[in-house]
Amino acid sequence: MTQSSRQARVLSRLVVPAVAAALVGTTAGTATAAAGRGDAPVASGPAKGAARTAAKAGWRVPTPLAPSFFLSGILRSGQMYVYRADGMGGFEPRSGAYVWPHLKYVASVDPDLTGHQDGAYHVMDDGTLNLWRGGELKRVTGGWGRYDTVFSPGTLARAAHPDLVARDRQGVLWRFQTKANGTLSAGVRIGPGWGQYTRITGLGDLSGDNKADIVARDKRGVLWLYKGTGDARKPFATRTRVGGGWNRFDKLVTTGDVDGDGHSDLLARDPKGDLWLYKGTGKAAAPFKPKNRIGKGFNQYRDLF
Repeated sequence: MTQSSRQARVLSRLVVPAVAAALVGTTAGTATAAAGRGDAPVASGPAKGAARTAAKAGWRVPTPLAPSFFLSGILRSGQMYVYRADGMGGFEPRSGAYVWPHLKYVASVDPDLTGHQDGAYHVMDDGTLNLWRGGELKRVTGGWGRYDTVFSPGTLARAAHPDLVARDRQGVLWRFQTKANGTLSAGVRIGPGWGQYTRITGLGDLSGDNKADIVARDKRGVLWLYKGTGDARKPFATRTRVGGGWNRFDKLVTTGDVDGDGHSDLLARDPKGDLWLYKGTGKAAAPFKPKNRIGKGFNQYRDLF
């Protein structure tokens, strides 16, 4: 199966109209069919004809360390939209997906480590953790209201399935190993002190050592790189400074390799709604190239993931 056909198959499961799905014991797991497109934010769209074909031909096959995930945005109404990377450092026009009125946080995942997004964990307003995969929604567990940050960087210890990383309200970071059926192993404490950061994210390898890494922005606007170690007991090495000035952004997002060069990238949104791409270099000393604006109007979304 080609990359584009695989993405189209997964995308279709995200955007096809659906019957409302309600989980037993909670109204927080309700999804309804997509609404209209509305006033769409403008992202760099796909090239046409031969130019796009040539670009796609040079697009490296996604891997778990440089995956290709969708960029998703959710409005305050709960309406979600999905953007597919065009392989040239931008995104195709958005597609309308489900409405999730009680959705709080989302952690997109690649359950079988194929390099492609094929599901997402949803933290609902009541603390329920649900898994959305294959067009079906199921309840995983409760009690996730204690966490204020949830994401999946991939696999931190070379397991067969990705990890979830969550920060609790005391600033302690936790790792949860996902299983084939979508359930989670007991949380493993990574360490305290993560409350100093206003944003924490990561997906794939940012430093070129074939291990999943993360980045964190402190309250002064300094961005830090935490290189992965591959060790389940201590998944991150001592932090290294990437640079200052990152408080100009109100959202940092990682969707993997946006431009198809084999390196994971970083997306940033500023308060005006402009979307910026920091292309990955695969070098720990300077993990990102200078930013490039790839869209506008993204401030209409209350969250991007």
